[in-house]
This record gives sequence, structure tokens and C-alpha cells, in this order.
Amino acid sequence: MIPADLATLPALAGLGIGYALGSIPFGLIFTRIAGLGDVRSIGSGNIGATNVLRTGRKGLAFATLLGDALKGTAAVLIAAQLGEGPAIAAGLGAFLGHLFPVWLGFKGGKGVATLIGLLIAFSPAALLAFAVVWLGLAFAFKYSSLAALAASAVTPVVLWLLGLPAAALLFVVLGLLLWWKHAPNIKRLAAGTEGRIGQKG
Repeated sequence: MIPADLATLPALAGLGIGYALGSIPFGLIFTRIAGLGDVRSIGSGNIGATNVLRTGRKGLAFATLLGDALKGTAAVLIAAQLGEGPAIAAGLGAFLGHLFPVWLGFKGGKGVATLIGLLIAFSPAALLAFAVVWLGLAFAFKYSSLAALAASAVTPVVLWLLGLPAAALLFVVLGLLLWWKHAPNIKRLAAGTEGRIGQKG
């Protein structure tokens, strides 16, 4: 289940590559370039695409989603040249980099877009399952957080069924981190005060 080359210098290199790419805060960069100031001062205070959407700029939100996703994809594909272990390590590094970027005092995003980007690299079929769950719940309830939490819970099971146990184990860890980062959202969902998709401010 665990790649034999996970505890190697190439795996450590993969972890470093992943963290470096994952820590790029595209949401903050794009909103500042657009003259909107610091996206952390609005809405949830998050640097991810959902909060960028609260500025009313759909193009910027999409660019943030794309950037945050593809940095994860790039990290895994680069590290995969060194082996399966380095690729798994790069996936973990990219996710940790997004959640805890050194440039922002280790206060980053919640990881959904980066998780999607990692699925692009590891398994497009699992990405399809994630998308079906996310889109279905987001359309039905208009809560991005609820959709993401449910989709992240389904993903490791799908990866396991697809015969990718190492990736499944990785996404168990990533899913737990994602749920932990969404703890405030879970409390707001329970209280009925969670912001809905497209809601400003």
C-alpha cells in the first residue's frame, strides 16, 4: 500500500517541490493585481476561489480555482519523474503548502481546489466522481463547503476501488486535513449561517 520509495531523498525532494508550488497564493495575487485589495479582508477571509467569488469577479474566481488546482497537478507530475513515492510526497507537500504557506504566516486556503488538482494528476476517474458529488450537492444546497466535505469523503473510497491504494491513503490524510480546516464552516452549517455560493461580502 505504501510506496517503497516514499522514505527516500527523492521523496523529500518531491515534498519540497510540492510545498513550494502549493504555497503560491493565487487568490491573493490575482485580487491585488485587479486592484481589489486583500481578499482576506472580505467574506470568510479565505484566499481561495469561493471567497474570491464574493468580490463579484467571476473571472478572478475561476483564475484562482485554476491556479490553485494546477499547482497541485504540476507538483505531482514533476515529482512523478522520480517515482511513485516522490509523487505521493509531492501531493502531500502541495496540499500542506496551500494550507500553510510560509509567505502568509502559515495561514492559507482550505485546500479544495488543490485537492482537485491532485486528482487530475492521480486519477481523472476519481476526479469525475468528486465532481459529480460536488456539483450535485452544490446545485442542490448552494453550500460550497458542504459539497466539498462530502466529495472529499467519497474520494479515497473511489481511489481504493480503482486499485490505487497509495493514492487512497494519501487522500484519507488530505481529507482529514480538509475537514479540520473546514471546522468553522461545519459549525456555521449546523447553525444555518454558512455563506452560500455567489454570496458577496
